[in-house]
Order: sequence, then structure tokens, then C-alpha cells
Amino acid sequence: MKVVAVLLCLSFSLSAFAQNYDFGKVSKEELEEKFNPLDSSANAAYLYKYRRTYFEYSEQEGFELITEIHERVKIYHQDGFKYATKPIRLYKSRSSKEEAHNIKAYTYNLIDGKVEDTKLDKKDIFRTEKSKYRDETKFTMPNIKEGSVIEYKYKVYSPFYSNIDDFVFQNDIPIKKLNAKFEAPEYFKFKLNARGFLPITPKKENRNDRFMIGSTKIDFTKECYEYNLTNIPALKEEPHVNSINNYRSAISYELSYTNFPQSPVKYYSTTWEDVVKNIYESSNFGGELDKEGYYEDDIDALISTVSNPEKRVALIFEYVKSKIKWNGYYGYYTSDGVKTAYKEQVGNVAEINLMLTSMLRYAGIKAYPVLVSTRRNGVPLFPTREGYNYVITYVKYADTVLLLDATSKYSMPNVLPFRALNWQGRIITDHGSSALIDLYPKNISKNTVSLFAKLDETGTIEGQMRAVKTGHKARTYRNSYNNEDEDKFIENLENKYDGIEVAEFSVKNNTELDKPVMENCKFTMESQADIINDKIYFSPLFFFRTNESPFKLESREFPVDFGYPSDDIYRFNITLPEGYKIASAPQSKMLKLPDNLGSFSYQIKAIGNTVQLVVDSKINVPIVSPIYYDALKSYFSDLIEAENEQIVLTRK
Repeated sequence: MKVVAVLLCLSFSLSAFAQNYDFGKVSKEELEEKFNPLDSSANAAYLYKYRRTYFEYSEQEGFELITEIHERVKIYHQDGFKYATKPIRLYKSRSSKEEAHNIKAYTYNLIDGKVEDTKLDKKDIFRTEKSKYRDETKFTMPNIKEGSVIEYKYKVYSPFYSNIDDFVFQNDIPIKKLNAKFEAPEYFKFKLNARGFLPITPKKENRNDRFMIGSTKIDFTKECYEYNLTNIPALKEEPHVNSINNYRSAISYELSYTNFPQSPVKYYSTTWEDVVKNIYESSNFGGELDKEGYYEDDIDALISTVSNPEKRVALIFEYVKSKIKWNGYYGYYTSDGVKTAYKEQVGNVAEINLMLTSMLRYAGIKAYPVLVSTRRNGVPLFPTREGYNYVITYVKYADTVLLLDATSKYSMPNVLPFRALNWQGRIITDHGSSALIDLYPKNISKNTVSLFAKLDETGTIEGQMRAVKTGHKARTYRNSYNNEDEDKFIENLENKYDGIEVAEFSVKNNTELDKPVMENCKFTMESQADIINDKIYFSPLFFFRTNESPFKLESREFPVDFGYPSDDIYRFNITLPEGYKIASAPQSKMLKLPDNLGSFSYQIKAIGNTVQLVVDSKINVPIVSPIYYDALKSYFSDLIEAENEQIVLTRK
């Protein structure tokens, strides 16, 4: 979306009637609205979003962070019913935790021209433990119908005043009216960081306030920020985006320092050097790297006869992957500690990869931890402690540089789990200094499919095929195949190709990571050709052809993220039905993206009663700048057209 268009959307009000945003004042006009004027395709829309985050002081608890939420949502279609369920994420750490209170909610419907409301029953509000760090309070609104308006409000009380949830100004459905406020006492100094494409400028002013300590009044000033926006367009998920939240318009408030009366200034983070220093000096990070005694005897026995650094790295990497199971928790700080993780043979990301780093150092290998932000966590644009949520291991010997992640059983050197392929990581080197390193792989991951098939005059094909996968494609396949019952895996394969019947299925090298994965099977599939009169029409790529482009937007402001370079090769040998000959066939062709970003080769020839086809589709880079979007969109359109061109057979 272009900034000019956004400005017009933000400044132009489409509302035809005066709206009352007080809680409970849902209008008949809101209930009668059949579609969103800003986006007629929207299945729901926020009629109003309100948030106020501020501090309150009590003698028992000190300063506490309070967030008030009030939202009004219009449900246009059944697909929008999901917005009638509201999850509230609540953080906790040791004995401290956030709490949601004062939940009040109603569903409004228009019945015989009258507005009727249905109240949310308290027994339908549920709190569940999602993890050791997070709880969730959730409710689903009652009596939902197409055309309903739902409205709810609540407060969240938080002891974690250094962690302010982002003020998000753009969602996957439109917002008609948004009002947001942030108020911070003079003792807290926050740094404001903005992201996204909407032009957002807060109204800022200082106000006087006071709190009581015993019978003493304490006067102070507070900084107040207010945001008022109207008619905000939706920002929806798109294919090949590392995290849409990177581009969703939002403001974050990062605590820089606190300065309480009669207390020294306490700094939190102002630069990446500060962030890294704080992390490195933590006993749950740098302190864990220095621990060796718990594994020394085991590592000595493992590498005592090996001096080659490459072999030492391989042995220790496989040892950690096989011994310590990842418990699914992210983070760059240890939870129970590396010693406990080693003893219990289970740990979080930090425990596993800090342990790996420490073991490699013990073995005489240069190894450092690397802070990473996972794809879902987004790109750390500003120096914040929350910018990173993951840690991997950097290794260097001779001229070789490796990135390792021992949380994934099927990862290999420089083949990280897809979740970790997110722009750049930050290596923490000696004494807590840091440097950036590219996380995207340079090597191309391949999938080569060889198919020998016979087409009969009814349009059914049968034959055998083999797929050979390397790099990230092999890791993804192993992770899927090895964690699934084979019968279920075959069933999923048959469903993926919409009814193919698979027989004599086998997989080789599914656990031998230094070799390509090889999948073999025989197959039969009906309806792979159209029979019209005495002619047969079919695409020689059959069920492997691409039918729909992932790139549908007219324009795109954010990069296209493929994750890694890839090469998909198809080598097909097709025997034609008896008594038929080729009347027409596609021409061989070559497509290229600019600046060697990718290419598509389609080579076809007929020899006797067989057709030989070789298709090679390459993306040479992991990420494509939005300046190439028009070229990429056109390229995929031409690719799909080529893959769907048909051979026409007639009787001899």
C-alpha cells in the first residue's frame, strides 16, 4: 500500500452517522451495516479500539502497570466469528504475574428492529496455564450471528513495568476508530520506537499528578502520549513474509532508565552494546558458559582420540543433539541451568546451545553464542532486550565458519531450523563485545524429482517416482517423516496430491544427515488428462504443476522472504497411450528474474511415443527486495502459464 493512499484513508472519514463510543452505546446503524466501507471484503472490523496504559502507586506494591482495554467489533460474515473469541496473554516470572480483572462483555443483535444484548457469563471466562512463563485468560462471546456487534472491556495489572506491550495500530481487519494513551511518571524514562508504514505522530504533553505515602503527598509530573487514528486499513498475512508483525504499524516503549528520588539511576538499555553487556553479564548466560565440570569426563572420552577440529565439532554437535532434548521453550537465558539440563537430558534453547558452545570451547574450538530473533518474533530494529528470543552457536576453525543449533535433531552445520532464519544474528565474542552475522544460508537446497509414467487413453497415469532432497529441504522432510507414522505420512502425501494412490513407498537416509534424503514409490492417479472427442489434453507436469501465484497484491512494501535459496528440478519421462500421436506441444522456454535472482527453464522434446521434460526452477537468494516485486509477480505469472501449457494428442 502506498503512503499517499494510507494518508487519504486516515484523514477521510467514511462514517455516515455520529458514533458514540461509550461502553454499551452500540447503535442500530452499526448493527445494520452489511459491509465495511473501507474494505468490502473484510469479514469483521474494529468499530472502536481503545487502550490506556499507565502507572499507579501503592505502598504495598510500589508502582504497578495498568492497561485498560475497550474494543467494539462488527461481525459481517461467518468467517469473522473467530473474532468473537478473545485471548488475553498474561506474563509471569517466578512469584510475579499479570492479572486480568473487571472483564465486562456483551453481544448485540438487531431483532425485529430493536437492539438486544446478551451478557457474557463469568463462568465462560477461563484462565489456563500456557507455559511456565505465560498464562491466558480467554472468553468467547455468546449468541454470535452474522451482523452481530461484540463489545468488551477489561484491565490488566502488571508488575513488569519494564515490559510494555507494543501499541499495535494495524490488524488483519480494518479499524474505524482508534484511541490509545500511554502515561509514564517522571521516574521512568522510555524510548519510543516506531515501525510500519502508517504516518503516526502522538500528541504529547506533561501533566501534574500525585500519590500518597502514608499521609505524605508526593507531587510529580508524567509524560502523556495520545494517538487518534481513523479508518486504518487491514494488513493481512502474505506468502513469503518472515513475520507480518515486522511491517504492522506499531509503537514500542522501551525502558531506558529509572530515576527514583534518593536512589541512583538504573539504566536498562540504550544501545546494542548495553543490551549485549547486560545479557552477557547475567548469571543465566555468561555464567553458564563458564561451567565445565559437569561434562568434562564425557567430552574427554568422546574426543580423546580425535584431533581434527572438523571431526571434533561433528562429534560434539551430534552428542548434544542426541543427549539433550529441547523442551520447546525459547529464550537466551537458561531456566534450570546447564547442569540440570545435562543431568535431566532436557532443556530450553539457551541451556542446549550454551552447553554446546561451552563444550566446543573446552575441546579447543573457537565458539561463541549468537543471539537470534526467530521469524515469529520479528526483526530487532531497535536495541531492546526483547529484540532477541533465541540463541545458537557460532564456530570457526581455519577458513570454515559454521552456525549450529542443537535443538533440532535433524539440523546440520549451516542448516538451521527455519524458525531461526531471520536476517542477522548478533555474535557475543570475548568479554561481551558483539558483531552481526548473516543468518540466511548461501548454499542452494535442492529437490530433484524423477518420474517415469505411462498415460492411458482414459487420462490415468501410473509409474514410479523418486525425490532426492538436500539442505533445508532435506531437514524439513526428515522432521516431517521421522515424526509421523509412515501410514499417516503416506495418507498425507496422497491428500497433498489430491487422490494419488501410492504403493511400494520407501525412504532412504532419513537419519543419515550427511546424505541426501531419497523417497521412492510407485503411483497411480486418475483424471490427469481431459478427453474431448478423439483428443487428449494434458499438462506434462501433471500434479506437480503450479496452479496459483502466491503474489496477488498490486504492490508490496515489504520483502519477499523465501528463507533459503532453492532449486526444484523435475525430470519426467512420459509414455503416450497406444494409437495416439502428438498434435501440438508447448515450446521450450527460459525465464529469468533480474540481477540473477532466479530462473526457470522448461525443456521438452518428443522421441517416438515418449515425451521427455526437464523443468528447473531456481530462486538464487533467500530474500528479494520489494523493488523487484513487479518483476517477481510477472515472472511467477509466466511460470504458471508455462507449467500449465498442454500437450494435445490425436489418434494416428
